[in-house]
Amino acid sequence: MIFEKALWFIKRGYLLQMSYKFDFFLRMFFMLFNILTYYFIAKMMGDAAAKYLEPYGGDYFSFVLIGMAFSGYLMISLRSFSESVRDEQMMGTMEAMLVTPTSTSSIIALSSLWSFIFASFRVFLYLLIGIFLGVDMTHANVGGALLILILTIICFSSIGILSASFIMVFKRGDPINMLLMGTSELFGGVLFPIEVFPQWLQSISHILPITYAVNGMRHALLQGYSLGNLAPDIFTLALFSIILLPVSLFVFERSVLKVKAEGGLVQY
Repeated sequence: MIFEKALWFIKRGYLLQMSYKFDFFLRMFFMLFNILTYYFIAKMMGDAAAKYLEPYGGDYFSFVLIGMAFSGYLMISLRSFSESVRDEQMMGTMEAMLVTPTSTSSIIALSSLWSFIFASFRVFLYLLIGIFLGVDMTHANVGGALLILILTIICFSSIGILSASFIMVFKRGDPINMLLMGTSELFGGVLFPIEVFPQWLQSISHILPITYAVNGMRHALLQGYSLGNLAPDIFTLALFSIILLPVSLFVFERSVLKVKAEGGLVQY
């Protein structure tokens, strides 16, 4: 039953996406444009940042490609759940969905399923273009990368559900989204190694899940680290997931009860 519902949500997301074909191709073009921008920046840099990049294989383009590709999951997580809540409220379908036999947690998960599928498609394109431009992934630990990916999606989705909870109650001005969107690329090691920061700033990086996600992905895909070597990043992401997922689902349930009691489900 849940599988059938998932297919319907995916179909709905696909049809909505394909109804704006120009937007789809525009996104693909700017993704390629973005990749090429960093490719030529890496060419210009040469070995200038080698001492910082040595733990990741020494190549800046490979480093930043993985960071850009997988940080997309955080952006999707922060946007898709809250945007789903906002869209359903604006269309007046939120109340109808929440009174169906499907659990609230299933609804919020399924409503964003297509967004994660599309994000995975984009990651695949990132990696494919990267390989075409010379990124070496011949020693990749695919199993380790998949495990990190699963934990990354769980962890990021939990943050996204917290963001959606805020939107459910307050409608707009979500501080979770603003805070993480603004700090993750800077402090999460997406575009450059966190080792360039002074020690006191690195402490900020260490409390962000994205730091461990992109770090683990780089070591798994670029250097083929074993599960044992990937264990610190895997353990930290698992810890984030174990704490954040139940907390986020609880907060969302409470948010739904609050707006139901106030009669604000259909208000935006």
